[in-house]
Order: sequence, then structure tokens, then C-alpha cells
Amino acid sequence: MSSSKRIFGLDLMRTIAIMMVLGAHILSIYPHSSGSITQLFSFFGFWGVELFFVLSGFLVGSILYNAYLKEDFTIGSVFYFLKRRWYRTLPNYFLILILNIIIASAIGISIADVGCYFLFLQNFSTTMKPFFTESWSLSVEEFTYLLMPFALFLGSLFGKPNNKSKRFILVLLCLIVFFIFNKVGYNFTTINTSLNQWNLSLKAVVVYRIDAILIGMAFAWISFNYSEFWLQQKLNLLFVGVVLLLFMFVGVGFFGILIEKYPFFWNVLYLPMTSVTFALFLPVLSQWETVLNWVLKPVTFISLISYSIYLLHYGIVLQLLKYFFDTDSFSINQLHFFTIGYLVITFCVSYWFYKYYEKPILNWRDRPVDN
Repeated sequence: MSSSKRIFGLDLMRTIAIMMVLGAHILSIYPHSSGSITQLFSFFGFWGVELFFVLSGFLVGSILYNAYLKEDFTIGSVFYFLKRRWYRTLPNYFLILILNIIIASAIGISIADVGCYFLFLQNFSTTMKPFFTESWSLSVEEFTYLLMPFALFLGSLFGKPNNKSKRFILVLLCLIVFFIFNKVGYNFTTINTSLNQWNLSLKAVVVYRIDAILIGMAFAWISFNYSEFWLQQKLNLLFVGVVLLLFMFVGVGFFGILIEKYPFFWNVLYLPMTSVTFALFLPVLSQWETVLNWVLKPVTFISLISYSIYLLHYGIVLQLLKYFFDTDSFSINQLHFFTIGYLVITFCVSYWFYKYYEKPILNWRDRPVDN
């Protein structure tokens, strides 16, 4: 696995994100646990996915922005961009989806509306369906990467812009505002708001979450157009990010900003603020290019296989292990050994999946094409 042309800070962000997601699902192995550590791990699933959204937006937004500036952005440009994204995401997703369906059928789990999953509609405008639940974030990503290039293309139909960079950010900001207003609509049409309802019917629904990735794209635009600011203010932006992080995940509880009392804050402001908070770490992380080899190697390794881990760790590995082992009867030490075994199996299977399936597909996508 070559680490050439990789940026350590961004690999670190991806590694932290996937480890947080793993940590959150480990909680299901210890169903009766409580305390501050348990509460922290319960947040990890949320934090990890939000980190993925911002990082994906930043990286893919950079690719899309450069493509938009360098050429006439035709319908051919749109489909070239989508083809490369789909080679990156769809083969893994569809194979794991089919495996989930086979396993669920074999162990007697019924699946409703399975066809929705093949079109990423399982959580498009309604609550996530109770199968392959970790796929909700992939629906958000796929629709974002479908929407943004088509929006840029449609914008070009109104005439060739004098400044393509300004056109890019204008389209991006219009979309961000649109999806924030979707949350405003949700806020004024939803009653009896609770955190559980918020988690299921807002946080994990495509039409309310696309702005999370778009915010990452907006920060990519800033990094190109205000590079001096990006370089010089990285520590100040990091400090602001840390302060906001403390407020979002400590201060909100300390000051009693509960969803029952302040639904507008939670329904409209909380998620975009979370995206901006994590995006403020990007100036430092995007410039952190390398580190000592003993740190670099494991971080690069986990980053490379993170997509495979995300798809395999819960619906395939953990659910199968829990099907064959009755963890409810385990002692605490047995649960610890079970957790270690689960992590080892997850990393091994994910590595094999990456090496023998994901990476060959990416290599084929990137192969030189003879003219």
C-alpha cells in the first residue's frame, strides 16, 4: 500500500472517523453499560459520520472545482465525474448490499422495500428503514455527488460566467441555503420533537443532510481562493473549531439547550454548526503532510481500508458474530475477548476486501487509456 501523494492529516481525519464509528457499534456488545465513557462512545457514531461527510465534501469538492475551472463543464464532464465517483463507491456498496440480503434471508430476517436500497432511496425523505442501517450516510453522499455537478451544468446554461470560481461558490451556497431551509420546513411541520425522533427522521434523512457534504465543498473552495488565509490562520481556525466543539458537545448540555425547549436550534442549526465545526480542523489537517513512520503506516492503512470497514463492520461481521454467539450470557471478560475478536476479524476481512476487490476496481478505473 503506497502512501505517496497522500496527506497524513486527512488520512488521520478519516482514521479517527472510522474508529469512532467502530467504537459506537462496540457499545451494542455491552448493552447494560453506563457512565461517561459509554456516553462518549454513543456520540462517536454521530461524530464519525459527520467527519466523513465534511472530509468527503472537501476532497471531492476539490476534484469537482478543479474540473469545473479547467474545461467547459458540459454534460460529458458531469458523467465523467460521476463515472469516477461511481467506480469508487458503487461496486463495494452493491456487493455488500447483496451479501446483507443473502445473510438476512438465510437467518430469517424479513426485509421490506429492498429495491429502495439499490436506488439509495431507503432514507431519501423518510425515516431510515430497519435493514443495513449504516447505509444511510451513503445515500446522502451519492445524492450529493449527483446533485452538485448537475447544478453546475444547469448553471452554465444561463451563459458562460466571467468568473467560474464565483459561479461555483454561488451554486454551492444556493444549495446549502436550500437544504437548510428544508430543515426550517421540518422544524415548523414537526411536533412532539424528541432526540430519538431527531436522530431518525432528521439526522439520517437525505433531503435534510446534503448540506453537510456541501459545507465540506465550500471549505475546499476557500482553500483554493483564500490560500494565504488558509495557511496563515490555520491555528486560529483550529482554536475556533475546538471552542465550537466544546460548545456543541459539552456546552449544549451544560446550558440546558435541550431539544424539547429549543427545537429550532436542534432542527435547523445544530447539524450545519457541527459540519462547520469539523471543517475548521481542515486547514491544519490538510497541511499536515507527513509524520514519523511508526505513526504514518497504521494511520495510512486504516484510512485506505476505511470504506471497506464501514460497509462490513456492522451488518456483516458484528451481526453474524452475535447470531452465532449468545453474548447476553457472556461475562464481562468474555465480552472483552469477543470485542477483540470482532475488531481483529473486521480489520482482516476489510483488508482482504480492499486488496482483492476494491483496489483492483480502482486500479482498473485509473488505468491509462490509449488514444
